[in-house]
Amino acid sequence: MSSWDGIDEFTAVATAGTFRGGAAALGVSTTHMSRAIMRLEARLQAQLFLRTTRSVRLTDTGRVFLEHCQRMLMEREEAFALVNEKGEPQGELRLTCSTAMGERFIAPILRRFARAYPRLHVNIDLTNRVVDLVAEGYDMAVRTGHLPDSRLIGTRIASRSLVTCASPAYLKRRGEPRTLADLEAHDLLAGNAGTWHFRVDGKAQSWRPHSRWRCNSGSAVMEATLDDMGVCQLPDFYVRQALAEGTLIALLSDIQPADEPIWAVYPQRRHLQPKISELVSVLRKELPGMLGMGGRV
Repeated sequence: MSSWDGIDEFTAVATAGTFRGGAAALGVSTTHMSRAIMRLEARLQAQLFLRTTRSVRLTDTGRVFLEHCQRMLMEREEAFALVNEKGEPQGELRLTCSTAMGERFIAPILRRFARAYPRLHVNIDLTNRVVDLVAEGYDMAVRTGHLPDSRLIGTRIASRSLVTCASPAYLKRRGEPRTLADLEAHDLLAGNAGTWHFRVDGKAQSWRPHSRWRCNSGSAVMEATLDDMGVCQLPDFYVRQALAEGTLIALLSDIQPADEPIWAVYPQRRHLQPKISELVSVLRKELPGMLGMGGRV
C-alpha cells in the first residue's frame, strides 16, 4: 500500500463537500472514494469525516489533516513541474513580510506576479513578528538585517537606508544633536526596532534609545516626528518625501549607518521550486526601483 493511498480521495471529498462531488473531480466511482477513505481512516486510527445521509463534514482531526494534505499535493505537483522544462510557478505560495514593507511594496509586486501566473495561489501574511518558516509552513519571507537561521537560504534582493531626523520646529526648540552622545538629551521616538544603528569611526555601532514615545508603526512614528515630538530613526522610504519638502531634517549624517540588506529567505528544500526561483528574480528586479535610491541591490 502506497503512503499516498487515500490522500487524493480525502482531499477531493473535503474540497467538494460530498463523496459524489469528490468522485466526479477524480473521475472515479463513489464506492471507490468511500473505500479509499475508510482505509485511510483505519491507517490513521482517526475519523476524518462526520457522515450523515445528507452531508459530509470534517472532524477537527480532518481539518488539521486537510491542511497538510493540500500542501503535500501542491508540492507534489510542483515537483513534477520542476523536471518539466515548461514548468511554471503554480500551487500555493505562502509569504510573510513586515506590515509596512508588505503593504507598500511586496503586495503590489505579488499582485502582478499572481496575474502573470494564473495557476498560482498567493497567501500573504503581513506581521511584524519573526515567523518560523519551517514550523509554520511558509514558502518565503522578506526580511532585513542579519539572518541567523541556518535552515534558511537568503538571497539579497535590495537594501534600504536608515535616516535619523526631526522637524525644524523641534530642532529650533531643543537644538540639533551633533554627536551620538547628544541624543541622550533629546526626546526620542522609537518604532518596532529595539536599537538604532550608526557607523562611528568606520565601525557599525548599535545604540538603544531611551524613548519618550514608542509605537510599532513606522507611519505613526513619522507622524509624531512631523508633530514636533522628537527625534526618530526610520527606513528612508517613510521620510523621503518629508525630507525633500523640508518638513523633516536629516541628522547625524556623518555617522549614518551603512545600507541595511533586504533578503528573500526560504527553506533550503524549496529553493529550486519555480514559484520561489521566479519570485526571487522578480523581487530583485522590481523592489530596488520601488524603494528608490536606498533600495539598490
